[in-house]
Amino acid sequence: MIEKKARMAVDVGGTFTDVALEYGGTQVTTKVLTTPASPELGVLSGITKALDESGLTPSDIDILIHGTTLATNALIERKGAKIALITTEGLRDSVEMAQENRFDQYDINIDRPTPLVPRYLRWGVRERLNVHGQALIPLAEDSVTALIDNIDKFEIAAIAIGLIHSYANPMHEERVAEILSKARPELSITLSSEVCPEIREYERQSTASANAYVQPMMSRYLGELDSQLAKLGFNCPFLLMTSGGGLTTLETAIKFPVRLVESGPAGGAILATEIAKECGIDDVLSFDMGGTTAKICLIDNHSPQMTRTFEVARVYRNLKGSGLPVRIPAIEMVEIGAGGGSIAKIDNMNRITVGPESAGANPGPASYGQGGSDATVTDADVVLGRIDPEGFAGGAVDLQPELATQALETAVGKGMALDSTFSAFGVSEIVDENMANAARVHAIEWGKDISARSMIAFGGAAPLHAVRLAEKLNIDQVIIPAGAGVGSAIGFLRAPISYEVVRSRFVSLSDFDSKIVNELLDEMSTEAREIVSSGAGSDGLIEHRLAYMRYHGQGHEIVVPVPVRQLTYSDAETLRQAFESEYSRLYGRSVPGQQPEVLSWTLSVTAPKPKSELSQGNVVEKSNGSAVGKRQLFDPETSKFLEAEVYNRCDLSIEFDVPGPAIVVESQTTTIVSKEYSISVNDHGHLILSRQSSKGASE
Repeated sequence: MIEKKARMAVDVGGTFTDVALEYGGTQVTTKVLTTPASPELGVLSGITKALDESGLTPSDIDILIHGTTLATNALIERKGAKIALITTEGLRDSVEMAQENRFDQYDINIDRPTPLVPRYLRWGVRERLNVHGQALIPLAEDSVTALIDNIDKFEIAAIAIGLIHSYANPMHEERVAEILSKARPELSITLSSEVCPEIREYERQSTASANAYVQPMMSRYLGELDSQLAKLGFNCPFLLMTSGGGLTTLETAIKFPVRLVESGPAGGAILATEIAKECGIDDVLSFDMGGTTAKICLIDNHSPQMTRTFEVARVYRNLKGSGLPVRIPAIEMVEIGAGGGSIAKIDNMNRITVGPESAGANPGPASYGQGGSDATVTDADVVLGRIDPEGFAGGAVDLQPELATQALETAVGKGMALDSTFSAFGVSEIVDENMANAARVHAIEWGKDISARSMIAFGGAAPLHAVRLAEKLNIDQVIIPAGAGVGSAIGFLRAPISYEVVRSRFVSLSDFDSKIVNELLDEMSTEAREIVSSGAGSDGLIEHRLAYMRYHGQGHEIVVPVPVRQLTYSDAETLRQAFESEYSRLYGRSVPGQQPEVLSWTLSVTAPKPKSELSQGNVVEKSNGSAVGKRQLFDPETSKFLEAEVYNRCDLSIEFDVPGPAIVVESQTTTIVSKEYSISVNDHGHLILSRQSSKGASE
């Protein structure tokens, strides 16, 4: 039995499954191909590989943390369950009417996101609650039982129930669920009053539908994985990463799998936040690029941007409003189909396009030699000299360069009269520009200056493209953290166990009833603490409370902190001052004579953050930093191959500092350094890429 605590994290992506294991100041990381048909097989393979390398056994593991993009991919690819949506009679078209606006007012052929539930599977029941949760029309139970035959007729696997004003009183939704469960016990049922107890019918029904859509798949997967882990000998807590950057229990994840939609990317944002703290950098751009997607997140003052509403499966790339809204706590980021497996094609206008379709893990890029014929970003990187075919992804795949060349010439070269090198260059430039444009748009939406930031790049493909992306965004410094190839998995190990509860309860400050508010917040606190305590115990829990406030008559709210204590009548003034201060910060002034009001309340409970026992990135104190070889590397500026020195990352010390072009290889990724940048190692073992012109100016 080991003396130090062992903690393991697993991140299942669309192409690779990453594992990070920490114990006794040591870190072991592995990368294996994801197994799409049965994702648990890839997880078990990666776990077994990590245990073998460390010499540990399943009984030595104190905690296992899991994150995945399986729910995200199911929503994007529309590969979830066949579901029905039960609404209040006459309101079944809410999810199709949406916001009744045009996210692109000049596109006369605009394509809206297709609802997860087609109209013939949206069923109404006779009932009606008012805004206060009082029954205007009692639930007609015969209208519910009449739907049971439809469940069988249409082979429905899951049902979402989203009745009008159920956030104020869930009694009708609960009764509908009770009737259906009694008749069909195997049916998965999601209540909008549980998964999203908030005002705004469209977002609430969309979230409930998304939860129901992925619940059968995620329930089977997580249940099977839990069973297989137990057979292997794991008897430690099994926790799931949430989109908001916290950890939750297996039971909660199975009930609300929609909260896992952005769980993998959230781990990466947590890692970037911790790296920024270590390096003493206030504002950074987190860049996570794997085999299927790229994720970009803004982090200010060591806190990632947060949101309660984000979109999945956008019809128009980077265009807000073109996706399916999901109201859950989440780290705000932009995600696009730009990864190593993104497929390159020539469109009808004879232009190179890349993504969002991906070759995935099977068959994968052409160079994988698994029967895939599509040209991908990975194939382009092989041809451009960025990837050494031997030892790719820690030996998980033996690349075949000749297949990459053939695929690029077929998919791109023939149509544009280009050889394989310039076909690869075109593919690489397009995917890099797609990511740069997504970052620019995201920063503009948040009113941020992107060029003033440092970039933290991780994921299997990010270090390959980070320096070119930095050049396009005019960023002077890029940080490649230790273990970058499995960055999100490492980020899981830095995440605290936490849970957030939200309730919509309208309160006007002119008629503030502290008793009602305290009862609501106490109920929310109890719910959150029970979930967190089940995984972390009850010691040292930290509670945060927020109110979503607006002036009377406004359509949207701003976030205001709420004191964590029993409120009194005088706290109406406390909330007013906090609201007007935040309103003035955002809009330059408050509005005299207008009455503030609270629409929703959120409460989160967080356990203490785990402390890593790792030494500072396992830094080599002294080495000669000698190159282990040379490689021909394509230079985008001159369109020629340059000779680049190749270094092993494990050999580099804090004294290492060389100009580009250079290549740094490690087991799960490769860092490319252009001739415009130099590379060094900081005290924490992170690679620092600095633009040589700015470096010279500062010196």
